[in-house]
Amino acid sequence: MSKLNRISGNKAIKVLTKLGFSFVRQKGSHVIMKKNTLNGEIGCVVPLHDVLAIGTLSNILKQANLSKEEFLETLKTI
Repeated sequence: MSKLNRISGNKAIKVLTKLGFSFVRQKGSHVIMKKNTLNGEIGCVVPLHDVLAIGTLSNILKQANLSKEEFLETLKTI
């Protein structure tokens, strides 16, 4: 299993955008992103921190229904 590295909130947003998520709104330092799928709408909240904690990044992936491997493969292309 691949290990998540610490990245910034902006970098996480770039990866999510590449995976089909779009910016909905921002409240303070938190960005709300959504993606329409066949099973309905998926939403996730990304804090705009300089460095996201590993637990925070894991929770973002859970909200977005993404595997670590899928996220990391997309991260390599950015």
